[in-house]
Amino acid sequence: MSDRIAVYLESGARRTFAVAVEWPGWARSGKTADEALATLLAYAPRYGAATGTVLPLPELEVVETLVGGAGTDFGVPGAVPSTDARGLGSEELARQIGLLGAAWASFDLAAAAATRPLRTGPRGGGRQVAKMVSHVFEAEQMYLARLGSRPGADFADMRARAVGALTARAEGRPISDPNRSDRLWEPRYYLRRSAWHALDHAWEIEDRAESVSARS
Repeated sequence: MSDRIAVYLESGARRTFAVAVEWPGWARSGKTADEALATLLAYAPRYGAATGTVLPLPELEVVETLVGGAGTDFGVPGAVPSTDARGLGSEELARQIGLLGAAWASFDLAAAAATRPLRTGPRGGGRQVAKMVSHVFEAEQMYLARLGSRPGADFADMRARAVGALTARAEGRPISDPNRSDRLWEPRYYLRRSAWHALDHAWEIEDRAESVSARS
């Protein structure tokens, strides 16, 4: 892979996301495009550690700018770049599924390691780990439906179904247990969205747990 990282920007009224096109889960936001890009670059080592990859001071190249909406300002990257219409060859699909799996594993590890209550906000806000795990599971079930598969019974089942659906769609085959939806996500978007959500909450757990430890 080149050191030049293709990035798209998604800008709402109050927040902008910078999202790496080919690196599922590497997406950060800021009040401005420059702040979002700087934050994305600052997270390169953390993303590399989470996914087992090396991104040595990559150069970011903005390849597309998209208009976001209320979801963007709320903190969810939801715009779909034009590059998502491209197919996924077997080698690239395997690479991206590997990154997605690493993001899922990072969330699992962060949740399991948080044995004490997480730091709360100034008004006591913020989910604790059990509720965050439930939230991620519910979101992943919705993501799976948008990929084209029926929900799974647990995380392992859901993730196996996701890999199966991704592979089937990339290869142009029917999904084995399809969800009959006519508003499916592109596989590339699913990969980025699912990995981002898992890593975003993994890092939230780690940061809030560290804050508690520092005060102890």
